[in-house]
Amino acid sequence: MIRQRLARTVVRAMRYQMVGEVPQTGILVGAPHTSNWDFITMLLVMWHDGAHPRVLVKKQLFKGPLGWVLKAFGGVPLDRDNAGTVVRELVEEAGTGEPFRLILAAEGTRSKGEYWKSGFLRLSRETGLPITLAFFDPPTRTMGFGPSFHASGDVTADMDIVRAFFADKHGIRPKNATPPRLREES
Repeated sequence: MIRQRLARTVVRAMRYQMVGEVPQTGILVGAPHTSNWDFITMLLVMWHDGAHPRVLVKKQLFKGPLGWVLKAFGGVPLDRDNAGTVVRELVEEAGTGEPFRLILAAEGTRSKGEYWKSGFLRLSRETGLPITLAFFDPPTRTMGFGPSFHASGDVTADMDIVRAFFADKHGIRPKNATPPRLREES
């Protein structure tokens, strides 16, 4: 309840409009991922409607006091070199039937890259959970949720949905955005 009040107060003070609805369960792909503020904005988006998500964050950030803060806010340390272990644990947790919301920054970095990470599609296929597209768009002063879909197995068709939705979303530092494209599509 405190998180929800805090989020609503901050969103109102920022004069942003929330759009869409928080899914009860699923894999949330937050984009564009262009600054350190993206973590905070995605938490505001989730907390605004009372949701308590899990957030994949690179394990290097879990050192010292920041690690405690990240864990308190739902952070899950991700070892990019051994992601399989974390993924297996998350698949198991998602299969309990309890509400499960996992936020991923599929771009994988705050700077411009060549490809997105495909883990959100794999997780959706393995768990049967829907993918919901989440965003923060400063030029339009909107944040929230877009469409939800299940991974179809057709990577290009799935990414066409993602590309269409994020085509007009800019993030905090638009020049840092990585276009929605997976290595598997090449």
